[in-house]
Amino acid sequence: MTTDYNKTFKVKSITVSRKPAKNKDLFKTAFIGLFQENNPHLSAKIPFEVIELPEIEKIRFHELRNISFYLLGNDIVINNLEHITIKKEGDIITLTGKQDLPDT
Repeated sequence: MTTDYNKTFKVKSITVSRKPAKNKDLFKTAFIGLFQENNPHLSAKIPFEVIELPEIEKIRFHELRNISFYLLGNDIVINNLEHITIKKEGDIITLTGKQDLPDT
């Protein structure tokens, strides 16, 4: 049974990672860590909340322009957020948010 999810959070950054499936035929569990500061991976900060969504096929990123993938830890980090919406429909998660990016 799949439970849908749709919630918006006021955050500064998030990390997106995964946990292995319990058996090789299932999708993996997605972990989304919510933080009040940028670059939490640099200081080993603990998220103020972790969203754990099991049996996920993929995660889509909408309306986000600056996303970093850190191969050392296999995490995606999104900084400079004003808010993020996490929406789960079936086995797909869509992350939509607003970033306050400096002019380059």
